[in-house]
Order: sequence, then C-alpha cells, then structure tokens
Amino acid sequence: MGHWAVWTKKSVEIFNQVKQALNEEQSDLRELLALNVSVTDMNAAIFDPSHAFRGSIAGIHEVLRRQGLMEGVWCLSPEEKLSEGQSAEIDRIYDYYPSFTDDEFARKFS
Repeated sequence: MGHWAVWTKKSVEIFNQVKQALNEEQSDLRELLALNVSVTDMNAAIFDPSHAFRGSIAGIHEVLRRQGLMEGVWCLSPEEKLSEGQSAEIDRIYDYYPSFTDDEFARKFS
C-alpha cells in the first residue's frame, strides 16, 4: 500500500478498518472495496505507473514537500524527477480525496 510512504496516519486508520472488518463475521466489505479504488488512484498519481514508475521517488518527495517534511523533490540522480503531468495528478488526488491525506498531522512534526 503506497500510502505508507506518505500519509502514514491515514494509512494506519485504513489498516485498522480492514482488520476490524476481517474480525467481524457480519462485516459489510463494500465500503472497503470502494476504498480500494480511491487508494489505487492515489497511489497511481504518486508512483507513476503510466510512465513505468519513473516518477516514483520524486512523487513521494513531492507529497513530503507539500507536507512540509522536505524542502524539494531532489533525488540523487538528476534523471529521477516528476514525470510530465505527475504534479497535476497529485493536485487532482489532493482535490478528490482530502479525507485520505494527513498533511496537517505531518506538519506538526516538520
């Protein structure tokens, strides 16, 4: 789950939700299945599968930068950078899924 790389507090909440659903015999898993679509969409924006994952590290750095935990998206290799359109995709997931991010929580530690 790619969320573990950036939105850790929300990732733990989702993980606990899954554990609780698995422990309850009468659990309705439809809500979790819907979560899967959202989380997969968010992970795609960060990890960049449409460009063979070339923007993965820079995508993680971009979210950490937006959280105030990094000053930039620099990588050891100058070849590792955000792919074309990846920043806009990250903007989109922030707009679509604000309840799955925890930037305010992260800013407390920056």
